[in-house]
Amino acid sequence: MKTQNTFFIVVSLLLLCLGIPKTLNAQSPKSTFVYGDALPDAPELSARGDYTVGVRTLQFVNKGQVDILNSKEGKDPLYDRSLTVEVWYPTTETNEELITYDEVMGTAGDPNRPVIPFTFHGRAKRDAAPVTDNGSFPLVVVSHGYVGSRYIMTYLTENLASKGYIVVAIDHTESTFKDAAPFQSTLLNRPKDILFVVNEMAESKHFLSKTLDAKHTAVIGYSMGGYGVLNVAGAAYSEFAINFFKGMTGGSNALATRGMQSEEFKKSHDARIKAVVAFAPWGMERGVWDTETLKGLKVPTLFVAGSQDDVSGYEKGIKAIYEGAVNADRYLLTYVNARHNVAPNPPPPESLEPGLHFDEYYRYAEPSWDQRRINNINQHFVTAFLGVHLKEKPYGKFLDINEDSNKEIWPGFVPRSSTGLELLHAEPEQ
Repeated sequence: MKTQNTFFIVVSLLLLCLGIPKTLNAQSPKSTFVYGDALPDAPELSARGDYTVGVRTLQFVNKGQVDILNSKEGKDPLYDRSLTVEVWYPTTETNEELITYDEVMGTAGDPNRPVIPFTFHGRAKRDAAPVTDNGSFPLVVVSHGYVGSRYIMTYLTENLASKGYIVVAIDHTESTFKDAAPFQSTLLNRPKDILFVVNEMAESKHFLSKTLDAKHTAVIGYSMGGYGVLNVAGAAYSEFAINFFKGMTGGSNALATRGMQSEEFKKSHDARIKAVVAFAPWGMERGVWDTETLKGLKVPTLFVAGSQDDVSGYEKGIKAIYEGAVNADRYLLTYVNARHNVAPNPPPPESLEPGLHFDEYYRYAEPSWDQRRINNINQHFVTAFLGVHLKEKPYGKFLDINEDSNKEIWPGFVPRSSTGLELLHAEPEQ
């Protein structure tokens, strides 16, 4: 009996040292680590806010859109484009709950990467009653990559909602794990979807209409989402990109509506958008923007990148956008030695199953960084950036800091923890 007791004591101590709870009880939220929870070295502003979070799914239809996948000989048929969005918001509920999100891995249409359902936990209550008696909350619209889903950054969407934001993440039709379609749909529709959802949330009647402050809106995008939010905020697509699009679509000029010469593009400027966060935005290395078109970006922008990004590129990609957006007040947060995955949730445990394609894991994982650590740092800096530009919070002290995190402890960081990071800042030229 003594030997058995000793065994259990040793096992318990081992689990404690590894940070693994002895039981994972779905009815006890605090006993389960979920995406976005604070690690011991999480920076100050990564902590969740004062609100409990509600979540609800909405369906929108953008009528009369170009059906680019069926364009022929330069003729563009139209269709009604359906969009599913997930909305996180402050709720009147006082008790935090675990929610189960239904997600998939894989890519539709790829025989080597079949679509496989899985679930993961978050901290929100489905269809909870929203707060209606505590002022209004700024709007944040979130756009995923190609391919991706509205659930790929729940660590951030839940976190922002807990701090008094209404956060809307889009499932971009023909660009998700479940319905991936040829790339030209993503190229055309990404900024159009974002603008449409901003307008729907701001102008239509829905369960949050009375508490939404659309005059203070931010757009957040990852990879192709970054491509979209930069265009929405004023960075027109180049003539090179427009002509390339024509070539891949049999002559369609549809992308020209998001170019500098387009009256539609000029009229789509939305003064309600006060801030942009672009995680690893794709396109600069492929000629999507040039010196002139980047000048149209005038909204304060936070770029987030990995110095070894091999999808969007760094020096000639993301950093080149940052340097070329000379009319915007802008920051560039760089994870040294990170690649492209500086925005998503950590890899799900299911991605470790033997026999799966390696990229089911590497759709999320970073080779040199703990994804949970990246999540906490993103929460900190996005909270600071949006707090300054949407809520007039005194968070400038977390942004106007030494460029090199190795030279001194950054404000809000635990001692010895602010390493491997760089934060550049440039003010607008005019």
